[in-house]
Formats: sequence, structure tokens, C-alpha cells
Amino acid sequence: MKKILLTTFFVVTFFALTTVSAAAVSDDTVKVGLRYSSTALFSANLENAVGSGYEFGYFDDDREFESLGWTGERTISMTAAGAIYMNGDGTYSASPPSGGYRCLGAWHVEISGFRDFEDAQNAAWRYGGAYPAWIDWTYVVRVGCYETRDEAERAAAQMGEGYAVCSSSTGVVVTVTGTTELLFEFDCSGVLDLGVLPDGQGDDAVTWFKGYRYAGGFEYARVTGGNLSVINVVNLEDYVKGVITTEMSGSWPLEALKAQAVCARTYALRTSKHLSAYGFDVCATSDCQVYNGISLATATSNQAVEETAGECLYYGGDLVQDPVYHSSNGGATEDAVNVWGTEKGYLKGKTDPYESMTSISNYSWTVTYSASELSWILQQKGYDVGTVKNVYVSEYTPQGNVKKVTFEGTGGTKTVTGDTCRTIFYSSTYNKSVQSLRFSINGGGPSGSGGVYVNGSGSCLSSLDGVSVISGGGTVTSLSGESVSVISSTGTSTVTAGGGTVRPTASDTGSFTITGTGNGHNVGMSQYGAKAMAEQGYDYLDILEFYYTNITVR
Repeated sequence: MKKILLTTFFVVTFFALTTVSAAAVSDDTVKVGLRYSSTALFSANLENAVGSGYEFGYFDDDREFESLGWTGERTISMTAAGAIYMNGDGTYSASPPSGGYRCLGAWHVEISGFRDFEDAQNAAWRYGGAYPAWIDWTYVVRVGCYETRDEAERAAAQMGEGYAVCSSSTGVVVTVTGTTELLFEFDCSGVLDLGVLPDGQGDDAVTWFKGYRYAGGFEYARVTGGNLSVINVVNLEDYVKGVITTEMSGSWPLEALKAQAVCARTYALRTSKHLSAYGFDVCATSDCQVYNGISLATATSNQAVEETAGECLYYGGDLVQDPVYHSSNGGATEDAVNVWGTEKGYLKGKTDPYESMTSISNYSWTVTYSASELSWILQQKGYDVGTVKNVYVSEYTPQGNVKKVTFEGTGGTKTVTGDTCRTIFYSSTYNKSVQSLRFSINGGGPSGSGGVYVNGSGSCLSSLDGVSVISGGGTVTSLSGESVSVISSTGTSTVTAGGGTVRPTASDTGSFTITGTGNGHNVGMSQYGAKAMAEQGYDYLDILEFYYTNITVR
């Protein structure tokens, strides 16, 4: 519901207004951080995709939009107030660009005494080169954009009214994109943030921002003197429609998309908001859930959201706080405690028979690191062991996923655990990574006297004496001699008494090859597994109940 504010409202509410909290989704509305912190923008453009024009205002504590003004323009830009420079291409910047440019100075002549937006707008048209503004809960008109105070004071003297003012470090101005035509200025000293609500002209508004189409409105938070955070303020179900087709293909089976919709909705509604300090509930990247508006939505994906509307995951009667998922697990999911160190009753590992039933691109993978590459990567991540000599999996989980990886070097030994076993190998410099927690390492192994490793956990025997093996036909044979050969997924390896291992014990080539399956952290729902289950005729409840332990959906 939109509310037009009157001047009498401003006075009585001034002291009650506080910064909008992102502690929880309110009124079925989600705040999604599109740009913030290092990605904040000096100037942010919008263009109507469905509808025409916009309302200016702010979102209150209940996330209802409070309207302060409007424009019929279809392309507008919100820019950090102050000195603004525009080059020949219509691009705005905070400092003079090379070549020709026009400057919108930070100084203006301000005239006060207007009861509402329409009153201020009519006055601005009469003055010429003027625009309405809402400054500290009051409508004013600002005339001109001067580079110095002296210029503004001379203009005020010539007009015979008004006084010189400077746009503050918390202000935001609105222009017609690519021009110096000012439409509005908003500044509430950082207590409130400018909101912009697209006008759908009778339809559901859709707006272009940075090449993607978004439902809902937008909020522009400005840290004092800084750039603008851009936040999409959107209905929960429209948000879910955007998430599921960036996290999962919109062409996948309906039941898989429904499972993804329930997970995405649960994530948005969880009470723990690690980005709440920025004023929004969730970000738009893989740090939260990937979200690029509704650009990729399909009829099937929209149907999935509509048929699960409002449904979430619950465990023990409480909303699930970590409805995590991943692309594929390579054969088994994993306990959260073994990956992130925290026990979650609904995130238990289990063998996954379904992924093998569908086609998964790059399901099996191999990556090779030289000793020098690993030495440098470890050093950059604060795990300096000198020159790496050995790298090996020192413990597997009961599900067969990696739990510990040990690096031995000239400067010491370091063992990492959990998801670090995967992420520690990532390097943008070398463009290499380990894609999941289901892998083996060929080219290294534990040094020292050690023994014979007989399982994935790192347990070993000091010798081959008394060791027997059982063949596929049930024949029991005692081992003898100094060594024995075994066949694994990576080939044939020799196990030597008194120090051998089912893994090669040294890197003769100075390189280490990691071979694995799957893609992701292995916890929670496998997206490709969901696809495979849907293809086998399972519904979304079957999928969710398989990948999450003892949950209910309601």
C-alpha cells in the first residue's frame, strides 16, 4: 500500500524514525543487496521494462513504500549528491573525466515553504533550472547546480529570494539518465534511504538494472560520503522465482524446481542475517543465493514457485536455518559437522544413488598442481610449509568424502580439515581448483615409517604380517613377502611393508594430481540429484526428505 505523506506528518514522526532493520523478512518482502561495500556505485541507472515512470520515497519499517514524488521518465539515474561530472557519453563520475564534460555543481539556491511535492514541482517549473527536493522531512526547491558558494549566493541575490546551500554527503540526486536534467533530491541525513518504485501502469512493473530485469522496487543506501548501495525490495515469491532459475536450470523437471523453490524460500526467511549490517536480508551472489532478478524465469519455474507458495523446511518444529545445497556430490553427501564443524541434525551425509542416473557435465574431473604452485598457494593463504614435498588425504569420512588433507614441506607440516580441504586448493592466479570433497590425490603420501593403510581414515598396519584379503568369490588368502599390489580408481599401486600405503608414497615428477567427482561442498541437497530423482518419478517432498534428515515441509 502506498501512502502520500503530508507536511503535518513529518513533524510528529521525525523523532520516531530509525534505520530500517533487516533482521527478518517483513510483510513478505525481501531486501536483496545487489551492489554494496566494494561494489557500491557512484551512479545507478534504472529503465522501465514493463510500465513507465517511477515514484520517489522510502520504505518504512514495515517495508511499505511511502511516496514523496513521481516522474513519468522511463530512464533515470540515482547518483551520490555533490559535484557530479558527465562526459560526452552521458556517464556520471565524481571527478572530472578526460576530454569534454559538463559539471553539476554541489551548490544550489534553496527556496522553502512548500506543502507537498506537487506544490514544489510547480514552483520548480516556474523558476527554470530547478527541481523539487525532500530534505530532512521538508519539501524545498533547489535552483541551479553551482560549483562554488559564491556563485550560488550571487544567484540568490539576483533572484531576490532563497539562500545558498550545498548538497550533503548523505544526499542522493535523481536525473534523467545521460543528461544533466535533475528530477529530485533526497536527503534525510542517513536516517532514511531513498526508495524508488517503478510504475507498472496497471501491470506488474519490471525494471532493467545492469542488464537484468527485476520485479519490485529499489532502495539506495548511502554511507556518509560514499557510493550507493543498491537494494532490490521485492515480494518473497518474486525473489524465489528469480533465485531458482539462476541456481538451477529453468528447463529442469518441475519437481526438482519445486524442491529448489522450498530451499530458496527457507533461506530467505531464516532469522540469521549475516549481512544485516548493510541493511538487507540476502545478497545476490553465491555467498548467499545467486539472484539476477526474474530475467531467466520460465513458465515451469514460475509454476514451481506458485505450487509451493509459502512452503519451507522445518526441523523439530523450527524453521531450518541452513537449507544448503550444491551442484553435485560425486556419490555421497556429507555431515555438516565434518565440513563446517557444526552439528546440524538435518544435514547428515548419505550415499547418493541418484546422481548416476542423469547426465552431469564435468562430473569427473582431474587437476594437477606442481610443488611450486602448491607452495605459493599455501603461502598466500597463511599456511606456509616451505617447499611442498608431499600432499595426501590423511582422513576420509565414513561416507568416503575427504575430511583431512596434509601438506608436508621443507618448513613443516600442515593438516587442514573440512571444507578447507577443498577451498585451500583454489587459485585465481593459476586458474585451478578442487571442485568437491570427494577426491583422491596421486603423487604424494605420508612420509616416515608409517605402515600399510587399509582404509580411507588413515589407519595403518605396521607390516604385512598376518594380513589376509578376501576375493570377490569369497576366497581368503594370506599376504606374504615384502610388498603387494592393489588396484584403485587411479590405477595399480604397490604397498610395501614398513612404510607403504595404498597411495603412491612419493612424487617422482614433482607434481600432484587430484582426481574426483562432483561439484560443491557436498552438504544438503544435490541439485543434479534432485533432477535425477524427478526424472525417476519422485516428487519434491521425496527429494527434500531424502537430502535433509527428519525435516517436514509446510
